Amino acid sequence: MSSPPKAEDGVTAASAVPECPHCHKPWPLCVCEEVRPIDSRIELLILQHPQEQDRALGTARLTAMHFERAAVKVGLSWPSLSKALGRTVADPARWAVLYLGSAKAGDLGTTEEVVAINRKGEMEQSQRAILSRIEGVVLLDGTWSQAKALWWRNPWMLKCQRLILGPSQPSRYGKLRREPRRDGLSTIEAAALVVSRLERRPDIADALNASFTRMLKKYREVQEEQPELTPKRPKRDFRRRRRS
Repeated sequence: MSSPPKAEDGVTAASAVPECPHCHKPWPLCVCEEVRPIDSRIELLILQHPQEQDRALGTARLTAMHFERAAVKVGLSWPSLSKALGRTVADPARWAVLYLGSAKAGDLGTTEEVVAINRKGEMEQSQRAILSRIEGVVLLDGTWSQAKALWWRNPWMLKCQRLILGPSQPSRYGKLRREPRRDGLSTIEAAALVVSRLERRPDIADALNASFTRMLKKYREVQEEQPELTPKRPKRDFRRRRRS
């Protein structure tokens, strides 16, 4: 008979704990019960890098659960937006891709938190008109270098409108998951900011940020009681991310 997983064996112990079939987190970290899907005009597609399936701190699936029209796809490349979505998209230009790269909203002389830019990294003219016609948003879920890989492996994204963020507040992750730039947010925070601004519905941001806050609270509690479920993450290569 095999012995039960030991607390000091973080990987074995964590994998032995059943996970929620919806958010894919270990049950002690699940906050799905309080999530209520939102009927939004904007459709959401989250493309997750295969190496970013973080059971403990990841937010991709939790984000998708908040919307009636949202999907998470794991992979590196897709032939087109239609293939990634699994249905035909008549006009990819009415979709936006959130990708920061080397662009910074603060460098463009704007205080707006959601900014449309062109292929040269310049701020688009007629921001309000451009943002109002967006029907869907693609989010890239992963580290800075992973998001860069998704961007370059999927040239069809150039047919979509590129968005960047200039959030007024840093990520709620705090010290749990450090970001090299102040505009780096979790997937759920990015979705909250973008969709609420595009639809002019603060309630969307309130709902998503409340779930994220509950998730982080649970994480910190579990970190004290069951540290094997919250293993330390390896340090990120900030030098590579700054070159994105």
